[in-house]
Amino acid sequence: MMPNCREVTERASDFLDAGLPYGARLQMRLHLLMCGICREYVRQMTLVVRTLRRLPQNEPSAEVRMGLLAMFRAERP
Repeated sequence: MMPNCREVTERASDFLDAGLPYGARLQMRLHLLMCGICREYVRQMTLVVRTLRRLPQNEPSAEVRMGLLAMFRAERP
């Protein structure tokens, strides 16, 4: 069964990472052929992924990491 638009957006990351089985990829491609809105969504996600991959992959310092952890913990109920 071909996925609907909601399912396409939920599975777009797996689709772009080639993490879907052959049949699911084929169904996604069929949907994207027929749906311009989802096609644009996947195109934009592709652009974001490519852009993020070009960024330097520096590890944050221990101080920055601890500060972020403290902020996340403070946000939890």
